[in-house]
Amino acid sequence: MTPDWPLTGRSEHLRTIEDTLKAGRDPVGTVLIGPPGVGKTRLAREAVAGAARRGALTHWAAGTPGARAVPLGAFATWAAPVDTGAAEALHRTRQALCRGAGRGGLVVGVDDAQLLDELSALLVQQLALEGAVGLVLTVRSGEPVPEAVSGLWQSGRLRRLDVPPLDLTECGQLLASVLGGPVDSVSAKRLWRLTEGNALFLRHLVEGERAAGGLYEAAETWRWKGVPMVTPTLVDLIAARMGELPDAVREIVDLLALGEPLDIRLLSRLVPPGAVDPVEAAEERGLVTVTQDEDGRLNARLAHPLYGEVRRAGLGTLRGRRLRGTLARALEPGSTVARAIQPPGTARADSSSGTYSWDEPTAPRLRRALLRLDSDLPPDPTLSLRSAQQAALLADMPLAERLARAALAAGGGFPAQLVIATAVAAQTRTGELAAELARLAGLARTDLEHVQAAVPQIMGLALIAEDAAAAHGALAATSARLRDPVAHRHLAAIRSYLGVLGATGDADALRDTDTAAGAEEPEPVLLAHLTRTIAHGIRGRGGQAREAAAKAREAMARSWQLGYLRTPLSLAEVAGEWLAGRTAEAVALAESYGEGDLNIPFGAELSHCVLGEAMLEQGRPGDAERLLRDAVGGLREHGNAGGFLQFSLVALARARALLGQAGPAGHTLAQAEAAHSPVFAVRDPELWVTRAWTAAAEGALSEAVRHARGGAELAAARGHFAYEVWALHCAVRLGDTSRATAERLAVLARDVEGPAAQGAARHAAALLADDGEALRAAALALAASGAPAAAADAHAQAASAFHRSGRTGSAGTESAAADRLATDCQGLRTPALLAWARPLPLTRREREIALLAAAGHSNQQIADRLTLSVRTVEGHLYRLCSKLGVTSRAELAHVLDPSGTSGSRP
Repeated sequence: MTPDWPLTGRSEHLRTIEDTLKAGRDPVGTVLIGPPGVGKTRLAREAVAGAARRGALTHWAAGTPGARAVPLGAFATWAAPVDTGAAEALHRTRQALCRGAGRGGLVVGVDDAQLLDELSALLVQQLALEGAVGLVLTVRSGEPVPEAVSGLWQSGRLRRLDVPPLDLTECGQLLASVLGGPVDSVSAKRLWRLTEGNALFLRHLVEGERAAGGLYEAAETWRWKGVPMVTPTLVDLIAARMGELPDAVREIVDLLALGEPLDIRLLSRLVPPGAVDPVEAAEERGLVTVTQDEDGRLNARLAHPLYGEVRRAGLGTLRGRRLRGTLARALEPGSTVARAIQPPGTARADSSSGTYSWDEPTAPRLRRALLRLDSDLPPDPTLSLRSAQQAALLADMPLAERLARAALAAGGGFPAQLVIATAVAAQTRTGELAAELARLAGLARTDLEHVQAAVPQIMGLALIAEDAAAAHGALAATSARLRDPVAHRHLAAIRSYLGVLGATGDADALRDTDTAAGAEEPEPVLLAHLTRTIAHGIRGRGGQAREAAAKAREAMARSWQLGYLRTPLSLAEVAGEWLAGRTAEAVALAESYGEGDLNIPFGAELSHCVLGEAMLEQGRPGDAERLLRDAVGGLREHGNAGGFLQFSLVALARARALLGQAGPAGHTLAQAEAAHSPVFAVRDPELWVTRAWTAAAEGALSEAVRHARGGAELAAARGHFAYEVWALHCAVRLGDTSRATAERLAVLARDVEGPAAQGAARHAAALLADDGEALRAAALALAASGAPAAAADAHAQAASAFHRSGRTGSAGTESAAADRLATDCQGLRTPALLAWARPLPLTRREREIALLAAAGHSNQQIADRLTLSVRTVEGHLYRLCSKLGVTSRAELAHVLDPSGTSGSRP
């Protein structure tokens, strides 16, 4: 274990303590109060050490349970014998402590002051009242404190400073400092939740996980596998915190470790009665917390997540099986215990059995099934299968697979194997999928079962193997051998979804949805409306897209087999909103999905992908870059993860380009190009626009405009008019003053729903006219509609237009507006903003060549990139260097970008 961790997140606390230790101040010190493990002792020691560095004489004492029985035990090093009387002993001990103190004064630290014996507490009181000594005390919250000590902060003689656990931000900062690099946000949040910000627990957990390989570095980011390794050191630490457990309390704690939360009435009935209610005793010892739910029921949980981890790790096999069985039986609807705690008004008589039962909620059934798996009870294949399907409906595929394998082993047959194959496909485990699908096909008997078996096969080929031809081949082969109309509705739905993803013809895809959308089964309905959500969103029909998304979610609530498609649906919904220009709505939608997808395979990473792209379009490239970087790091471990690695890389490259990080943007774009798959061709316009912004960050402005137009042309050819608007507006922001662009946007503004098309058309018309007032008005409209990045560019272009017309005052006003928006957009660095920030006497072509030369490109490379001759490039360079008075590429780079950040490398 490393000797010390950095003191992160406590700088304000440390300044407060140091302020009270200054000579002549009242209060004369600080008492730090908080739960164990939050860093009180470390903070106090740091304050005392700081006093020593400033010339003070310092001493350190500590209260302990053993020393509490000894008079002046905490100060034994300086204590005088007490046989001469308490007063004399206190006087001589105080003299010993103060001996040697010079002009720097004396500072005394006392750890765990709640454990001080009576005379030690009186000594601390006297030192504080005399005012000649600076004091730093730590006290554990929730424990009795000697009155002589507590009176010091109650009277104001010492300043009380509560030390809370680290918050999430502080935890992330501490981890980054300790590990020497950033920790992905999902891992940081999981570690923070498990330790609840307790610095001591965090330290032991992190060091154990790092040693075991559970915490590892990948692509310059630290990630955690999420399954804690309970080390002996951590076990000892938690055991000491929990203390000795009486048998009944231990039973309560272990039952909660296996099945929390639990109704306190259920808990009380599972433990033999005694003189003291064991649940109450566990709560009084700080081991259990009790909360009231919306229905007024009291539920118990362990007071700290690590209590459960440690208790589960220490359970013997037989005892663990017995306790799980006890809980599973107690949670069974109709059991004696369940009837005793049944909520009023929900029971119904069952005349056939003479028992009572009620509709069992999802969570209790899943919990019972899990408990039963590893218990001493016999298998229940029906419960395992129903619970596996429920887990799949919630998109928790690892849990669904585990339960389905138990059901299969107990005779679950085709339905159980179907869950297994679906779960393996959803987790992108390509090496195992073929064998699982073969087993599934061998169990299928009816047309419906054959088509159900074909769903994971076709979706796996398309989304995981990224083999569109093989997927369509399997679809055609399945269609040829099946006759049942129900089966063909499934196949039509799959055909429509793959068609819209591959951009092979939206009209055909939408026709197929007409058949599928009318099905009774949820799977074809879900796929049909997911297809419509995508198609309408990219065509600029926002109202129809939202209507289709709502129907898709209704069907998804009934389809366990396709529950894992909730993220593609979320992506389609969110993309439709930001393409329409409703960026605030897009971010709100993405955030509402957020951590609800943590149980999906790589669900947090997928959520980050969706939210990051929405934030990017909202003008938050810094936030987007962090989220997308985390998403890429996690998704790399799962192949292309159903296309989401490609999507994340494309958006990450765009974020970096918009931040002016040319090198990292180009590097990331190359990775996105390598991950590109024709299966997901529907999003190709995003790749073209990202190429445009990356080229712009590198200084190749004419190339950037060509890429943006290329994306627009592709979108137009497919009828994806929302994408066309987005790509053409990118060209306008990059300085495209062509009449064709402005006229096309004017046409699109009449047909494409949402503020994006209106804003882009207004911006293009103003730029074409070189009209500063119109550009100012366009910028204000863009900002009001939720497009601050585009608004910043329009303000910068307005400033240039005003400057050209000699209106320097208006140019300055627009420049200030552009700067404000660029700052709000987290350091946005686009060509329009940079051109105005560094106004130089260069033509557009000269500036482009200058930027490429400053970035280190040779004359030949510049010529090739801009399709010019080397002689033409040389001529431009000679003239622009003469204009700027520079003689080298290094001087040129400094003139263009004094900060030297635009060409930063990965």
